[in-house]
Amino acid sequence: MFRLNPEQLVFVTERHLATLTTLRPDGTPHVVPVTFTWDADAGVARITTSRSTFKARNAVPGPDGALPRAALCQVAGGRWITLEGTIEVSDDPDEIADAVERHARRYTRMGPNPERVVLRITVDRVMASTYMAS
Repeated sequence: MFRLNPEQLVFVTERHLATLTTLRPDGTPHVVPVTFTWDADAGVARITTSRSTFKARNAVPGPDGALPRAALCQVAGGRWITLEGTIEVSDDPDEIADAVERHARRYTRMGPNPERVVLRITVDRVMASTYMAS
């Protein structure tokens, strides 16, 4: 499990947008702005979205069963952090409820969405501005 240093941990709890980069089936990057939450206990970033979005469709395992990779990058002024790892889709009701509650604490409360899923990025690499480097 990946742990962030104290400066990085503070930064990923501040109210900022990030960009999520996933790969389309043809290998080209798909980059979209997102909100996310960081679960320090699990070393996981979570993004809520609808199951029909391109980002959710890009997060399905390949034909060999391997999980795809993604990069989540948050920037604010001269500070930035990129969280990289495997990405997967979860439609588990408990994980969705937890992600929605975490989102409400960091950003705002979301309305109901029966198509909501969670994109879970299990982080195994972090890059950050010098200010926040490990």
